[in-house]
Amino acid sequence: MASRLATRLSALLLALLAGAAAASPAQRLGEAVRIPTISYQDRELIDYSQFAHFNQFLRDNYPLVFDALEVETVNGFSLLLRWPGSDPDLAPVLFTAHTDVVPVEPGTEGDWQHPPFAGVVADGRIYGRGTLDDKVGVLGLLEAAQQLLAEGFEPRRGIVFAFGHDEEISGHEGASALAERMRELGLHFAWMVDEGGMLVSDNPLLTGQTMAMINIAEKGYLTLILTATGEGGHSSNPPQVSTIGRLSNALARIEANPFPPRLVVPVAAMFETLAPHVGQPEQLIFENLWLTDWLVARNMAGNRATMPFVRTTTALTMFNAGVKENVVPQRAEARVNFRLLPGDEPEDVVSYIEEVVDDPLVEISYEQWDNRPGVAAIDGPGFAVISAAIAAVYPQAVVVPSLLTATTDTRHYVDLADDQYRFHGVELATSQATSVHGTDEYVGVRSYENSIAIARAMITGAAAP
Repeated sequence: MASRLATRLSALLLALLAGAAAASPAQRLGEAVRIPTISYQDRELIDYSQFAHFNQFLRDNYPLVFDALEVETVNGFSLLLRWPGSDPDLAPVLFTAHTDVVPVEPGTEGDWQHPPFAGVVADGRIYGRGTLDDKVGVLGLLEAAQQLLAEGFEPRRGIVFAFGHDEEISGHEGASALAERMRELGLHFAWMVDEGGMLVSDNPLLTGQTMAMINIAEKGYLTLILTATGEGGHSSNPPQVSTIGRLSNALARIEANPFPPRLVVPVAAMFETLAPHVGQPEQLIFENLWLTDWLVARNMAGNRATMPFVRTTTALTMFNAGVKENVVPQRAEARVNFRLLPGDEPEDVVSYIEEVVDDPLVEISYEQWDNRPGVAAIDGPGFAVISAAIAAVYPQAVVVPSLLTATTDTRHYVDLADDQYRFHGVELATSQATSVHGTDEYVGVRSYENSIAIARAMITGAAAP
């Protein structure tokens, strides 16, 4: 009792000393948005002083967390915070998020209702880059931990927070370094939670009900580099087939031959879980996927919004050739990005694309591919804890397993956790999802406060045996 009282008094004192701290969670998130921790593809453009500023902001606003937990700065700007449990025989649980954000597309700043890095709190919303991806995740976990520490909470199972600083550009300097440090410390986790699934308030299949999506898997990431070389020279005497023409033909064949659609385990599990909550004929279809999976996959493949859930996607993203309008280039290069369904291996993608292109004068290469997270258990303790945390805050929500069609830092932690889940705790409408990496990114104040409550419940649930 005395130790708990001392902890609470310490929390109060530290909070008073941190006079610059904002008055509410929403205001703190707004202040965090005002620190532009932007990751650029060209790392030379990154202002790392903003990341140092952001980390100091966290220390100032969550003093008890940074005082009570074992804190390390990893590779300059990533943060590792360890909250030891009272029972060292219990494997700890890992919670991850990232502190960097994507840039705002130049020329679109005026399209925002409020400036993207102003952190405006108005009309029941918090506006700005990072309010959904992913300062909301970082601050939400710290808000929850600060509350629990102030109450004298002591976990029986250890809790670890890992905040990478370059997730938006692969995580190779942030999460990768954090993972290596955790290996050095001999850490292995019962399960982990990263950013990802959210609560959707207006899913068309669930009229009047919120659907909470816990991602039990994510798609893989692979970029192929296609290079055509050939005769160049003056445009007055061009070759019969130019490098641009040859490469364009190869890209056209790739785009005309997408990967076939199929229903993978996480998506099938989502529909099976939804079946009791939907009307006919959907219920009949979802209850008999052994017979109807092809129909569901085909229909989803025909809709751009649902297609990524049933297909390894192909995106032509970069094309470079030529230096002058009257010079035929000797070399043309393109990059094609693939997001792989669980079960599709990078080697299979390369083989398929080589077969589709079928041109020995087009070289196909790749720089690297990362670890592929597996499919986490639906009947495991991690899924149960996350589900219970959601139910505590949204008792009417329908909780379903799902697939994350994007890629997260989870891939760097594959060997460190038995099961990897992705869940954000934020409630949003489907139309709001387009603001992630887009214009007018925002989170509702109540949604954010509820996400903190979910984070708190996840931590306390994870900390129990």
